[in-house]
Amino acid sequence: MAHVQVSNNVTVGILALQGAFAEHQTALQKLSFQEKIAVVLVRTAEDLSVCDALIIPGGESTTIALLAKLAGLLEPLRTFLQKKPVWGTCAGAILLAQAVENTKKGGQELLGGISVTVVRNGWGSQVESFEAPLSTDGLRDPTTPFMGVFIRAPVVLALHPSTENPPIEIIARLPISLVPKSQKLMVHDEGDCGPHDSQSIVALRQGRHMLTTFHPELTKDIRFHEYFVRTCVLPTLV
Repeated sequence: MAHVQVSNNVTVGILALQGAFAEHQTALQKLSFQEKIAVVLVRTAEDLSVCDALIIPGGESTTIALLAKLAGLLEPLRTFLQKKPVWGTCAGAILLAQAVENTKKGGQELLGGISVTVVRNGWGSQVESFEAPLSTDGLRDPTTPFMGVFIRAPVVLALHPSTENPPIEIIARLPISLVPKSQKLMVHDEGDCGPHDSQSIVALRQGRHMLTTFHPELTKDIRFHEYFVRTCVLPTLV
């Protein structure tokens, strides 16, 4: 794949209200591109305004949404999503979803941006966390599996493709055979239970946006961070 040429340095923000934002910062700082990658920890609308792209980290989605609301960031984040690339990991993936099931009492503030329905804690509670090698499409060195870390991870229940939105591209799936026996798939549709149903999807891209239901930042493998910058961020700066 040809390298995308851009004239300016790239500023990637990380929403730093709660969750694993420091781990994302470390991963981004390890990337090697012709362009210099500057990292901004986003806590205010002013921080967000200087960013070319944003990562919403794993953590607790309800807490992140509440803190964003208190910081006056919800609407600026929604506006940002309409123009610039955003990647959500775990809790961040929940916030980027079109709809969410199994929310806490009182519901869940969402940013939207990706045409999927997810369910919170789809694989179980904190003690039922697990790791599994993932088959990927589009990462550097695709023959080497990526080790996915799943901690109270959401599950993709349904995709909602439409002609009005960019197509949904599947980046990684979790082989059902590798799900720990203590885990149970939450069947959303009785006819949607094969090896390639939506619940096996753990990473996807729609246009400039991306979500991963697991935590790439909790590994030493920076290929998802490289993929986000290379395929979602740099092309928007040409």
